[in-house]
Amino acid sequence: MSGANTLMWTAQIILACTFFYAGMSKILAFGHVKWFLGRHFNFGLPGISTGQGASVGLLEVAGALGLLVPSYIVPNYLTVVLASAGLALLMVGAAFYRIKRNEPAAPAIALCLLAVFIIVGRWSK
Repeated sequence: MSGANTLMWTAQIILACTFFYAGMSKILAFGHVKWFLGRHFNFGLPGISTGQGASVGLLEVAGALGLLVPSYIVPNYLTVVLASAGLALLMVGAAFYRIKRNEPAAPAIALCLLAVFIIVGRWSK
């Protein structure tokens, strides 16, 4: 395995683990977190229902799984590139949502940049 391929797989695994954890959290506990924030901190997640949160969680989990498909299953890492593109777009939306709420958007931007790094690294030459 070459050094560049090792770097790409490391980035893919980091991004996949991050999105798998975040997605499963949204699928399994989004309603509870929303209720807890609203009750204890007088802080909610306006504009996002539990179903929408679970839908975003499903997209994140699907993207995380797509990042781990090896090239011998789908040639030219096509699934990895498409999953990275989908996650990058999801993070652009998350950044705008956070900016609208006057929250720091740096985590969403960092994840978007990591996804773009994977797209550029895995794009077939």
